[in-house]
Amino acid sequence: MPIIKDEDSDRKDYLLQDDKKTRFGANFIIITLILLAIAVVASGLYFKWF
Repeated sequence: MPIIKDEDSDRKDYLLQDDKKTRFGANFIIITLILLAIAVVASGLYFKWF
């Protein structure tokens, strides 16, 4: 089963499409996770847990 559907592919069993919505969603999730990780490290340093 392919993960990403190409524009010229006729298959219907795929997980993600190669379009703007998928790229925006993936970028949004990645940026959110990075910001949360930075917030956890910053709060750990502020409260001297590390």
